[in-house]
Amino acid sequence: MRGLTDKQQEILDFIEDFSRREGMSPTVYEVGEYFKIRTPTAFAHIRALQKKGYVDRSSKARSLTLLRGSSPKHMSLTLSIPLLGRISAGLPLFAEENKKATIHVDPGLIARGTGGHRLFALEVVGMSMQDAGILDGDTLIIKESKIAELGEIVIALVDKIEATCKYFYHAEDQQIELRPANDDFKSQFYNYDEVEIQGVLVGLNRRY
Repeated sequence: MRGLTDKQQEILDFIEDFSRREGMSPTVYEVGEYFKIRTPTAFAHIRALQKKGYVDRSSKARSLTLLRGSSPKHMSLTLSIPLLGRISAGLPLFAEENKKATIHVDPGLIARGTGGHRLFALEVVGMSMQDAGILDGDTLIIKESKIAELGEIVIALVDKIEATCKYFYHAEDQQIELRPANDDFKSQFYNYDEVEIQGVLVGLNRRY
């Protein structure tokens, strides 16, 4: 691949940093705004990066992607996410909060709307969420949040001790229902003061 000018290298670094931070690529306008250059000038620099094989771009918004093999620094675009332990997809499991490792994930595997939220990962133990496509040994990517919408898959801390991964619903008698996605398991019901939402599922990583 051909070499880059100083400005092209700066723009390439900005695209990578922005994508890691926001979980999505910048627009041409945002590139121009950051470097205080006109949008057509920013577009020309991006076209040059594209011709030299460092980025790819389609007509869709936020479609800039870094290509593999461009250079050691830009081999691939990934997010670095701390792996904090294991989470039960079965009966509640003792919560582990210590960082075990760091995993690297393609931002394209993560749902949008995570900008500004801390992300963390947990390894799944159990099969109670298998009908939702979550299997034993999978790694969940979680957006840290204390609130969740009905029907979202959440990480819930029960009695401040045990953690589990389930669908989140309201039940009768002012209770929370943590619902599995496997007919072999039953929903778990708790009072509101017994459950603390830790985060919402935004992605999944699986090794084959």
